[in-house]
Amino acid sequence: MTELPFSGITVVSVEQAVAAPFTTRQLADLGARVIKVERPGGGDFARRYDTTVHGESSYFVWLNRSKESLTLDLKSAHGQEILEQLLGGADVFVQNLAPGAAVRLGLGAEALAERFPSLIPCSISGYGSSGPWAGRKAYDMLVQCQTGLVSLTGNEYGSARVGVSIADIAAGMYAYSGILTSLFTRATTGTVRAVEVSLFEALAEWMNQPAYYTRYGGTPPPRIGTQHATIAPYGAYTAADGKDVLLSVQNEREWAALCEQFLGLPGLVGDARFATGSARVAHREELNAIVVERFGELDSGDVMKLLDEAGIANAGVNGIEEFLAHPVLGARNRWRDVRLPGGAVVPALLPPTDLAGTTPRMDAVPAVGEHTESILAELGYSAADIDGLKADHVI
Repeated sequence: MTELPFSGITVVSVEQAVAAPFTTRQLADLGARVIKVERPGGGDFARRYDTTVHGESSYFVWLNRSKESLTLDLKSAHGQEILEQLLGGADVFVQNLAPGAAVRLGLGAEALAERFPSLIPCSISGYGSSGPWAGRKAYDMLVQCQTGLVSLTGNEYGSARVGVSIADIAAGMYAYSGILTSLFTRATTGTVRAVEVSLFEALAEWMNQPAYYTRYGGTPPPRIGTQHATIAPYGAYTAADGKDVLLSVQNEREWAALCEQFLGLPGLVGDARFATGSARVAHREELNAIVVERFGELDSGDVMKLLDEAGIANAGVNGIEEFLAHPVLGARNRWRDVRLPGGAVVPALLPPTDLAGTTPRMDAVPAVGEHTESILAELGYSAADIDGLKADHVI
């Protein structure tokens, strides 16, 4: 088997919830050794978000495969001493502790640089390490609200959160790319650069298009469910059999094809109400009435067949069950088995980035503290030492 790109890289992560574990799992997928530091007893509180996956949390199973779990009480002197030993042999340190906690524990970027000059520290916070909101806690839905994202989702009757932890995912992706950049910089120049990402600023980046639209258009994009706020027709419509199908018209060629080949109304192509993208948005209700009428004449299968023939992008609006059975995932062999604590096996999706000649690691999800004794033994602790640490509730 070809060596994975991050083989030989050690990551120590004092992590919890979603953003930091999402960052480090991607490093683990590509071969990094990720030592996940958890609280003695309960561990990462994301382990208890739910119990739906053979007794394990769906969040935890998704985010923590291929890691080693070490329990440490970081408020104890012995716990801090063990963490120091780990950091001495690590390449990357990731933490998403509560505001101010890392600095109080001597784990801020500047303090770490003095003790471990080759270590790349990565901090994930809610609103950044400085500024008026540095001390505020931030969870995913709070950040969705603060960035204005929630004001864009939902429909005319009310707003809605995005259905996945999008702020956490955005921050995790930027932290991952920041760590890769810093590893590359260290390898090519010898310079170590600390990485800092906040959930707020990660999601703020994704909000730039509606921000420009609002700043220069004078009004925010409307909240219109599955319809696109600034392109029409682009949205879901209900076919005669009750299934929703989403279609997207992106340019004038596609608009003409929709009118002539799907709607059967070639005269609409030159209709002044619909002659340009902006005009179609301005007359969305009239346009939607025409599309809805045509959808009502056809079953969803016929709708998608005719749209395909016209070269119009379309897709059925799937539920989760349909996604799980999606033919693309099956035909492209994207599922792999991953073992859970207790021995159950569940399917997990391969990481979305394929690197030629490599196979991502898809190892087990660890139990709380599963690797504590083996890691401490590596650091030179004897069985008696480990028993003493247990008795003192350090591990």
